[in-house]
Amino acid sequence: MEKAVEAFVSYLHNIKKSSNNTVMSYKRDLLKLTAFLQAQGITEVSQINQTNLNSYILYLEKNKFTPATVSRNIASIKAFYHFMFKERMVEEDISDILHAPKIEKKMPGIMSMTQVTKLLEQPNGDTPKDLRDRAMLELLYATGIRVSELITLKVSDVNLQMGFLICKDSNKERVIPFGNTARMALIAYMESARGAMVQDHSEQILFVNCFGQAMSRQGFWKLIKYYAAKAGIEEEITPHTLRHSFAAHLVENGADLRSVQEMLGHSDIATTQIYANLNHNRIREVYAKAHPRG
Repeated sequence: MEKAVEAFVSYLHNIKKSSNNTVMSYKRDLLKLTAFLQAQGITEVSQINQTNLNSYILYLEKNKFTPATVSRNIASIKAFYHFMFKERMVEEDISDILHAPKIEKKMPGIMSMTQVTKLLEQPNGDTPKDLRDRAMLELLYATGIRVSELITLKVSDVNLQMGFLICKDSNKERVIPFGNTARMALIAYMESARGAMVQDHSEQILFVNCFGQAMSRQGFWKLIKYYAAKAGIEEEITPHTLRHSFAAHLVENGADLRSVQEMLGHSDIATTQIYANLNHNRIREVYAKAHPRG
């Protein structure tokens, strides 16, 4: 069965041009399924039946995996079987019987403008690290890009003169503008800090760590936790909170959903709609509290 999984992984990487994160996620899920089946003496895809697949999903649910994790595993299995059926590695797609559990959508955590301002004001020194951290936080809130996109930005992806960056996701790219505050923070970092932090001056990554190498997601996560605590923000703040706040504040101030969708890189506008719903809920709360007959 491992050969079939490797063939699928190769297809995702070479033909579909999926991102590394997507490929690794599929591979992890399918290798976990492989181990489960092998424990039952099943080593070939031709031996797998619908009962085996159902048993695996029940195993995940009994072991307290979250509905989101179970849904992701089901999606991985379905994609795997779709590939195998298309390549005639199996005679039928038996994954059709799998149905994802209902996932209760949580409203994203949104920071207030006061909280955002306090957070962005924390790196206020003039050391290379302070200048880098200020530029990263300002750019993250100014553009709403994902942390994975922020830490993989190259110097050539940013146009300081025109105030926009090019964000590349797999084989797609989108152009996102940013304002003067982020621009000035970037200029300060580029002119006074980056040169002192990089060790190899051929390095193309925009934001580097103290060793002159690309930052990790964990490194930036610790950074934002540190500044949130320093700002006295008690709520749980993650790098994604700034992305949510960027979108919610845009919608709250009149931005149209299509523009926000394009900047966030959402493939489906239904994903972006949650920020409009959030804004409507906030308006209703204000009305209920403030209207004399609310």
